[in-house]
Amino acid sequence: MSVSYALADIHQDDVSIAISQQTISGRLKCAVESFLDESPNFKIITTMSSNDALAEVSQFANGTIPTELAGSIALHVDTYCKLFKIDSVRLSLTAINHVMCPQFHTDRVTCRLITSYCGPATEWLPHDAVDRSKLGLGNNGLPDHLSGLYEHDDDIQQLDCGDIALLKGTLWAERENAGQVHRSPSVGPGERRLLLTLDFGS
Repeated sequence: MSVSYALADIHQDDVSIAISQQTISGRLKCAVESFLDESPNFKIITTMSSNDALAEVSQFANGTIPTELAGSIALHVDTYCKLFKIDSVRLSLTAINHVMCPQFHTDRVTCRLITSYCGPATEWLPHDAVDRSKLGLGNNGLPDHLSGLYEHDDDIQQLDCGDIALLKGTLWAERENAGQVHRSPSVGPGERRLLLTLDFGS
């Protein structure tokens, strides 16, 4: 099944997350590890056209980004733009060695593509397992596992490294109160992540 075909389910009204299960190739894994060795604190947020994605991505990190990684990112940009019939994306590529968003939440975006090139990947909750009244300030200052947001630890789902996911946000039409609930995973000592996200460009 192609990546774009698997992700196309996101256009269905009753779907808030679509996942294309992918495996990081050996060459790409080596490229990512090399990149993180050279740029352990790398972070970029930029808007780019799908037409020039490969050229623009190839200039990341002063033009030292590995060819395999640049090509993969450009392919994700192309897939995302075609799925939503848009011409540009807002791209974030971040090297991470700590938890970014440790509590479950929704994003104020239309639909976000998320993929992890290295390390643990995003955790998420099925729609019917969430008490949305416990999101944000509704948790009364309690951590997720004590707030009543979900009942069982088994409710928590997790992407695998390399998986590509589309998550509807609260700006998706008629999804204001039903964006996909998710959070960053725990990052253990010595672990590192490389996270790519794509949103609609301005």
